[in-house]
Amino acid sequence: MEEYTLGSIEGKFADIIWDHAPLSTAELIKLCEEKLGWKRTTTYTVLKKLSDRGFFENQGGTVRALISREEFLARQSERYVEHSFGGSLPDFLTAFTSRRKLSEKEIEKLKNIIENSR
Repeated sequence: MEEYTLGSIEGKFADIIWDHAPLSTAELIKLCEEKLGWKRTTTYTVLKKLSDRGFFENQGGTVRALISREEFLARQSERYVEHSFGGSLPDFLTAFTSRRKLSEKEIEKLKNIIENSR
């Protein structure tokens, strides 16, 4: 998957799949009708588009995620830090904490993440 972005509506659609996968296309159509007001054809069109981009697959009437929500968010975060801060996580954290102070609990969690990433 090369393009790690989702538009607003695509994100809502992806959330439905991530929350329920694996699920049948019939279940997906019903959920999209209830939550997004979509017709069957719209659901199939968006599913095909995101399947072609490597997010999901539809085999034998069963829809599965090829990338988890967590993996997607991790890739989005990496892309943002790379694009906005030249890939520097310290620069990102400096910018983030310049307006919002971290709690002691958040600081401890970050310390643990750093220690466990070695």
